Amino acid sequence: MATIIIENYLKALYSLSQKNETVPLTDLSKELDVSAPTVNNMVKKLQEKGWVNYKKYKPIKLTKAGRLVAASVIRKHRLTEMFLVKIMGFGWEEVHDIAEQIEHIKSDSYFERMDELLGFPTTDPHGSPIPNKQGEIIKHNYKPLSEIEQNTQVTITALKDSSFELLDYLNKKNIKLGDSIRVNYIEPFDLSFNIILPDAREITMTNQACKSLLVIEKQKK
Repeated sequence: MATIIIENYLKALYSLSQKNETVPLTDLSKELDVSAPTVNNMVKKLQEKGWVNYKKYKPIKLTKAGRLVAASVIRKHRLTEMFLVKIMGFGWEEVHDIAEQIEHIKSDSYFERMDELLGFPTTDPHGSPIPNKQGEIIKHNYKPLSEIEQNTQVTITALKDSSFELLDYLNKKNIKLGDSIRVNYIEPFDLSFNIILPDAREITMTNQACKSLLVIEKQKK
């Protein structure tokens, strides 16, 4: 059975492996803010359990079994975040730390009931996909808002970064997932975006914030 520390390692490896299938030990060390020797010792333990493939001086690769354990933890985390928002009324900026604690509960029936009460969601409150029981994730070809051209209508579908700072920034501008917005003008000097919101408000967003908003373009007739 995986301990909380092991689950956190596997979850971090899963996240890093979304960019590249193999993960350098130094990247895992930075992600977890743990020294390289400590990470090296833990990775050896993960390999003994059959959850990673690792050779000295080579990148780490999750095995199928390791990926399934990691996806299960992520599934629990994202279901919990959705439950906290939809059922308990928490703000989307409040749920991460609570979900970090609840994701380590071992009871499968607890999360199956949570899933049922929510109506079997496929994404969390930040638009991130929830792995199914087989550890599979539906991937979408969303674009960052920063890559959208002027005079284009888009729908905000997910967030690339769900940090408290970003969520607080979006709350202040009253922007949420599902909003249909129009890119009105892109400032050449700093690449900030002038955007028209569903309530006809016109706001300016930094390019950095636009990089963190994932959108789909409205189909042109």
